[in-house]
Amino acid sequence: MTGALPSLTDDLVRAEANLREHGVCLVADALSPELLVRIRDALYRAADDDAARGRVAPFKLDYDDDKTNQRVWALPSRDPVFCDLVEHPSALTLVRAMIGWPALLSNISANITGPGGGEMVLHADQLYMPQPWSGVQGLNVTWCIDDFTADNGATRVVPGSHRLNRPPTGEERTADCVALEAPAGTMIAFEGRVWHRTGNNSTVDQRRAGIFAWYTPPIYRTQENWFLSLDPAIRRYASDELLWLFGFKATGLGMVRGESPM
Repeated sequence: MTGALPSLTDDLVRAEANLREHGVCLVADALSPELLVRIRDALYRAADDDAARGRVAPFKLDYDDDKTNQRVWALPSRDPVFCDLVEHPSALTLVRAMIGWPALLSNISANITGPGGGEMVLHADQLYMPQPWSGVQGLNVTWCIDDFTADNGATRVVPGSHRLNRPPTGEERTADCVALEAPAGTMIAFEGRVWHRTGNNSTVDQRRAGIFAWYTPPIYRTQENWFLSLDPAIRRYASDELLWLFGFKATGLGMVRGESPM
């Protein structure tokens, strides 16, 4: 079942075409070197702070016996630079193309895979939608904060699995996957039907960090409750795009007395 991955490209038109054909695309040099350094420093600072304070929480799709993955939650409230990722022009170009506008940011969090493990359950992200799936109901935008390699636990996907319109079942949960190998600063997008999992980090000394932003149509409740977790300063100074993505602007659903809350 496993197909070939599309090549890295810096052309968003080509990236969208790859996304529709393969279910995944890789956009080269989406982050400038300066922005990448700032994001990486902010992420590892937050991760180390969580670890020091005993705030590391497991993720339900990680294997129970694997303690090598660290999740860092509620990133927008950890450093304003993560809001720059949420509304990154390249990311929102693909969001608009695949699921339309307005869209919701359902979640943005990090997965840091440590040496000696990290593998997780093969799954697709739009599990909340009744089967058979009628189409794409979400877009996962992944930011490579470190180099993604097959050895250090790069996310692995089954290209073309979006055409099946269902999650993996039975023996398919052990299906062959292709590692999303890409240099730090790459933006990877895969749609909500694509089967994927965290890879196994077989190195002895490398941590591999990725940031995952999950966007959905506005008919779905967000994974992260932004109304409770978001720093009020972000809401106060947010752009209109961010207000839409965090759900503070609304149309049709989520309104107050027939009008958008903001």
